[in-house]
Amino acid sequence: MGKNKLQKFADMETYSNVFQYPFAKLQADGGFPFKGKWCEFFGNNNDIVLELGCGKGEYTVGLAKLFPDKNFIGIDIKGARMWTGAKQSNAEELKNVAFLRTDIELIEWFFSQGEVSEIWITFPDPQMKKVRKRLTSTRFMAMYQNIMKPDGIIHLKTDSPFLYKYTTLMIRDNGYKTLTNTYDLYSEGNADDILSIRTYYENQWIERGMSIKYIKFELTHRDSFTEPTEEIEPDSYRSFNRRR
Repeated sequence: MGKNKLQKFADMETYSNVFQYPFAKLQADGGFPFKGKWCEFFGNNNDIVLELGCGKGEYTVGLAKLFPDKNFIGIDIKGARMWTGAKQSNAEELKNVAFLRTDIELIEWFFSQGEVSEIWITFPDPQMKKVRKRLTSTRFMAMYQNIMKPDGIIHLKTDSPFLYKYTTLMIRDNGYKTLTNTYDLYSEGNADDILSIRTYYENQWIERGMSIKYIKFELTHRDSFTEPTEEIEPDSYRSFNRRR
């Protein structure tokens, strides 16, 4: 492990808006202290917005600046990446930002029902071979609806034609209401101040000439879910190493 990475980990321990909770710590502590009580951490009852797989936290920090009347939490398992957003938000004294270092599959351990208003999923691994790992699969929809307000909003931004197609089918088959759907965000002129926030990976895809897809939909609560069965053509290009 490089010296720079060790320093980042040391820095993370000092940031008051960073929570590092692998499953072992959840077990040892008997749960997460702010589950259902994030309003106590932020000191207000404003809406909570999550960025899943936040990486360097570009959306978490960027949205927090645009919407000071909302609270934003970036979630990722990779602390060295998260350090960038954590450091920036602390340096700029952004009081509506927090970062949670944990596995996204544990999300229900950290939020109570109805505690989250919106979720951003920004350039996740499309997981073409593992349906259960896709962050827009029905498995995750079930998790999300257990922590979100009724008709909460999900945003997906992706370079992957495979994940885009899969998500559109998942939305259709489960009767969710699509609010925005574009296959080529920037060429179609739909990018506003919010959508123009660019992540590290997004810049890489744009430099390679890839189109950016964006879907926004309402997560209407359901009692059962339908997983898409249509065959989807795999992506024809190699992904970047998303563990960076």
